[in-house]
Amino acid sequence: MASRTTGKMSLPMLTAMVVGSMVGAGIFNLPGRFGTATGPFGAIIAWAIAGTGMYMLARVFQALAEKKPEIDSGVFAYAKAGFGDYMGFLSAFGYWLGSCLGNVFYWVLIGSTLGRFFPEIFGDGSSPTAIIVSLIGIWAFHFMILRGVEQAAFINGVVTVAKIVPIIVAIIIFIFVFNYSQFSENFFGGIGMPDKSLFQQVRDTMLITVFVFLGIEGASVYSRFAKTRADVGSATILGFVGVMGLMVAVTLLPYAAMPRATIAGVQQPSLAGVLEIVVGHWGAVFISIGVLISVLGAYLAWSLICAEVLFAAAKSQDMPRLFAAQNGNKVPANALWLTNIVVSLFVISTYWSRDAFNFMLDMTSVTSLLPYLLVAGYGVLIARRGEGYETTPLERRRDQIFASIAVAYTIVMFLAAGLKYVLLVAVLYVPGTVLYVWARREQNARLFSSPELIAFAVTALAAVAGAVGLVTGVITP
Repeated sequence: MASRTTGKMSLPMLTAMVVGSMVGAGIFNLPGRFGTATGPFGAIIAWAIAGTGMYMLARVFQALAEKKPEIDSGVFAYAKAGFGDYMGFLSAFGYWLGSCLGNVFYWVLIGSTLGRFFPEIFGDGSSPTAIIVSLIGIWAFHFMILRGVEQAAFINGVVTVAKIVPIIVAIIIFIFVFNYSQFSENFFGGIGMPDKSLFQQVRDTMLITVFVFLGIEGASVYSRFAKTRADVGSATILGFVGVMGLMVAVTLLPYAAMPRATIAGVQQPSLAGVLEIVVGHWGAVFISIGVLISVLGAYLAWSLICAEVLFAAAKSQDMPRLFAAQNGNKVPANALWLTNIVVSLFVISTYWSRDAFNFMLDMTSVTSLLPYLLVAGYGVLIARRGEGYETTPLERRRDQIFASIAVAYTIVMFLAAGLKYVLLVAVLYVPGTVLYVWARREQNARLFSSPELIAFAVTALAAVAGAVGLVTGVITP
């Protein structure tokens, strides 16, 4: 637990930040999303790809924490160090924007969970009542966080423990009812499901695997609060290994309890639906309570991360200095205000969305890919240059291989996402560049270098294509 005298976080607290960030809404939606896409065989391949890619990314974060200890709040700072000011800004803005969209998704899931028991009131999570409840929750958390980051981090640690319990109980129940014949029937696709190639089955799971791993960088974002710098890398690996085991179990075990078509048809959060089929209504109630605790805890963690990213970017002059202001409790108040205003606007916009649940999930995943790609790319650069490896030269080649695999993985994820989401992200990036222009003018600095101007032009063209697609109806949210 963070010390109240030093304000620093220990290894268990940093690990709790990683687990708390990763175990949020996504893990409770895995059975239904995978059941719709594929059987156990495709799921195993998908997790092998996702697990390998994200493990390599975790190792990149670990290596960068050790080799570049002077860089704090590493998600965007690494991008800036490796690829310049504008790419650093895009990484910071994209990561912040993705975190905001993820927070919107959390509130939609809360509404849809309550809608399981009160369908006329909460519906699918985007009804007027659900939106009003979400707005109340957003601002209640806002004022709690304003009282202090350390207090909020301690609450997150407690909530992390509380929300893991329902998941472990569900896994134990699935193990006890494991039916090998049912698992075998589902293994290559099951009965009554549309025929799809294995490639398409695996591709359809890719964005959800990105989403559930978001937060792997939680310790890196809070590196400036770590008691010991080495704890940042250790917390990242510990959190990854533990959460990976939970997610694989939650995905695969339901295939041994019921037909794949049944899993695909349950209402989200699907873990509640499949457990209800196995043990009765109390199972849905039990998991739904876990969902509410988990999502609220993850929302707290991501609200902290959102504000921290804007604050750190402003401190390094990549965002307007307005967001570097802290209140008396050392909370980046202006950054928190902007974050929650944007989250509130997105929550209100879900009223007009046809499928706010899956759209927000997929957009959150795609907006996180550029920051991850730039971090992995920076890992390749410093390993090739040998920066930070003066005393550990034998680690250099290994870390270069890990970072290269992480780069390849994030590129594959972009391709799996599809052009639609890439263009929609560009539509959001270009207006955000106003903040970059604001910050550069504050410093009387040159706006773009030649490579940065090319990067902006490509982003702007993608944004125009995305906007035209939205207006003409070719792209639909």
